[in-house]
Amino acid sequence: MIIAERKLFEQIWDSIKERKRVLILGCGTCVSVCQAGGEKEVGLLASELRMKSKLEGKDIKFGEATIERQCDREFFDSIKEKVKEYDTILSMACGAGVQFAADVLEPIKLIPALNTRFIGVTIAEGTWMEKCRACGNCVLLSYGGICPITICAKSLVNGPCGGSKNGKCEASQEKDCAWVLIYNRLKKQNRLDDLKLVAPLKDFTTQTHPGRYVNEAYQKPEMEVKNAK
Repeated sequence: MIIAERKLFEQIWDSIKERKRVLILGCGTCVSVCQAGGEKEVGLLASELRMKSKLEGKDIKFGEATIERQCDREFFDSIKEKVKEYDTILSMACGAGVQFAADVLEPIKLIPALNTRFIGVTIAEGTWMEKCRACGNCVLLSYGGICPITICAKSLVNGPCGGSKNGKCEASQEKDCAWVLIYNRLKKQNRLDDLKLVAPLKDFTTQTHPGRYVNEAYQKPEMEVKNAK
């Protein structure tokens, strides 16, 4: 899941205060789960902006809409007529969603309302933790399902550094040492012998930017015919 957080209100206000018609567009997937950009958050931000606009003597029209995903073209169909009423879209999606929305809704101005943080998981109510860097060549098999690239502060793939103490990382005593976690996990799986193996240097060659992936299942002749219609 992509984790994001709302920008400071003053940053958002400064970015739209000279606009006339602003549609606040939420995203109903990742940023909705992390309570940053779903329908509820759209409503809260809209209320704040309307109040600020009134206090500042600004005549700005604010609209609200939320689609299931801002990273899929098909979900924009439901708002294509509504968008015509506005000169600005304030997107509450992750960075990928904002960029895709800007492509789909061109030439209307797109303004991001969120900061995209990381790919993570829910570890407690209202708390999320990074678990994956999308590095392009997954090594989880070798480490019991714990990613040293992400969890280790130094991204070490061949054992801990000399700075860990009492199971904690030297970078922060609140952070577990990734290699202690890996050791304990492999021990539970009766795989401690795997630690004797020397891992090759991490291959980052598949992490090209911007990344692009084509699923061959969608490139079959019948799909090409269908898409051409």
